[in-house]
Amino acid sequence: MNPVQPAQPAVRGGGWLRREEAIMGTSVSVELWSDDRAAGEAAIAAVMADMQRIDWTMSPVKASSELSRINREAATQPVALSNELYGLLERALYFSQLSDGAFDITFASAGQLYDYREQRAPTEAELATARAAIGWQQLLLDPQHRTVRFGHPGMRIDLGGFAKGHAVDRAAAILRGHGIRHAVVAAGGDSYVLGDRRGRPWNIAVRDPRRPDQVVAVLPLEDVAMSTSGDYERFFERNGERFHHVIDPKTGRSAHGLRSVTILAEDGLTSEGLSKSVFVKGLAEGMRLVESQEGVDAIVIDAEGVLHYSSGLLGAAPQSGNPGRQ
Repeated sequence: MNPVQPAQPAVRGGGWLRREEAIMGTSVSVELWSDDRAAGEAAIAAVMADMQRIDWTMSPVKASSELSRINREAATQPVALSNELYGLLERALYFSQLSDGAFDITFASAGQLYDYREQRAPTEAELATARAAIGWQQLLLDPQHRTVRFGHPGMRIDLGGFAKGHAVDRAAAILRGHGIRHAVVAAGGDSYVLGDRRGRPWNIAVRDPRRPDQVVAVLPLEDVAMSTSGDYERFFERNGERFHHVIDPKTGRSAHGLRSVTILAEDGLTSEGLSKSVFVKGLAEGMRLVESQEGVDAIVIDAEGVLHYSSGLLGAAPQSGNPGRQ
């Protein structure tokens, strides 16, 4: 997700500020307007600090994170959770139920077996063992004691983009608390557009999954969350098959049939949860899910590179490009 306009120059002491940092294994950026430069810098610093905090809490690779502790201990005993993480697990289970299991953070039971840098995929035997541990119904929450327990010894969870959706939601709230009314915050494929661009919408680009320097659509947006899931960020190809990080929980393999899914919704948890759900469910079932949700829209690019818009975007006539059929 990228704003396609350049930052505007300062006017009457106010101005556009932008900062980008590497957090949560991805690029995190904030662009905002502030009438006071120092106040704007303080708002950006508060957002980046909270992003770092979320990363230290929810990282699946940092051994000291709360999520890593869950993965180490929850198969043998209930693990007490912070209110924040307990709430996120509740929301994750909500989207699992809504999507009939297409969204499932226990996918990590198989997802952990892939190494995209080393181009390693699990064997059939490894996948068979891992699939037995996948299943959101086996992620057992105790609302009275605020604990989680795994119903299978091989289970692992990974919030992935869901944590980033949460992070951009929190970032928008932090910016509002600092008096910021015009901003875009992005964490990887998840973003939140706060207000407009001082009298006009933010024009937000959706990239071409096969040509990273090209865009397939430009959407005029304000006050909305946007998440994109695709087969092009972390992947490798072997014998004509693309192995990517969006895992179908039912198979433990990369989901196929779509190149990317972009969801617009009121909050980042919804946009992220549905972008993964639609990608796994495929075009027909995924679009039916989108159309059943109030205030949700989608742009889906299928395996042939054809764009499909939900009904709420057809009338908006977004500017679009021609995605590559590669």
